[in-house]
Amino acid sequence: MVLACVALALAGCTSGSKSSSSSSTTGSATPVAASGSPTVSNTLQDDYQQVIGNVLPSVVQITTASGLGSGIIYDTKGDIVTNAHVVGSATSFQVSLANSSNQLDATLVGSYPDSDLAVIKLSSPPGGLRPAVFGDSSKVELGQITLAMGSPLGLSSSVTQGIVSGTGRTVTEPKSTDSPGATIGNMVQTSAAINPGNSGGALVNLSSQVIGINTLAAVDQQLNGSAAPGIGFAIPSATITSIADQLIQSGKVTNSGRAALGISARTYYGSDFKPAGVVVVSTTSGGPAAAAGMQPGDVITKVGNTQVSSLSDLTTALASLTPGSQTPVTYTRNGQSSTVQVTLGTLGS
Repeated sequence: MVLACVALALAGCTSGSKSSSSSSTTGSATPVAASGSPTVSNTLQDDYQQVIGNVLPSVVQITTASGLGSGIIYDTKGDIVTNAHVVGSATSFQVSLANSSNQLDATLVGSYPDSDLAVIKLSSPPGGLRPAVFGDSSKVELGQITLAMGSPLGLSSSVTQGIVSGTGRTVTEPKSTDSPGATIGNMVQTSAAINPGNSGGALVNLSSQVIGINTLAAVDQQLNGSAAPGIGFAIPSATITSIADQLIQSGKVTNSGRAALGISARTYYGSDFKPAGVVVVSTTSGGPAAAAGMQPGDVITKVGNTQVSSLSDLTTALASLTPGSQTPVTYTRNGQSSTVQVTLGTLGS
């Protein structure tokens, strides 16, 4: 249970006749109460309230045995899209719709941890579900106003506001029991506050369109790993709809939209015991690396213009590239350095 305490400071105002030093003044100053309730109205506020009214009914709270997060109603059949780290290893869930205390049963449709996305489905979808409208994340621009909706710290149906403060970010999530530490490309950076429980919720523009799924906040190592204020990241809507459609249709992802070399690999350590590249353990027959002539034992040191010292470096470099594109890959074999052009493939399920 989360207890939120808010202190309200009330200021009063009195009004009366202006007194003078003359003894002829009659009566005394009498307080006059303002009539009606205080109101504030302007165009931006009206826009905010309209967006909240349109989208918040599409945002739900998801509870598992190990914690809670948020989700977005995807269709009238009861499919809900969320983060893979929200569902973790669970297969059954309790879902609360906006402005409702009722708990609805849901089960797992499919999860794709490499893109930190998952779909769950209500067992008995009620009538009147409000699926969200997903916008075109390729049109997201710096400075656009955003609203983050979800259940931060268990406070359901909460909204925070900010702007798009960055696009095209490649972010590696921290590893945990519920997350393999996925590296995700093309994320939307926002100044809207994203806190624990916001994961899986909606990042929304002022056209009432979901442009991303709230996923994580940056941490400041100089502040002992606490959240860095005003730096959050959301998976873009183009990735969400592509992955969700595949999970709903077949329960798995066959076209991730993520580039791959078609290898299994591990970090290579040099004679000084420091990471010095990525050694190819095996190649997929007919895959991108094999077709370019790469072999097990090759040590990758560079992809495109990015130096590669570890498996994390390789994953980050590939996350910013697209399947079907050509990129130079530099590797060493028997002490000799070579560079080949590789036509990248697609990371599978």
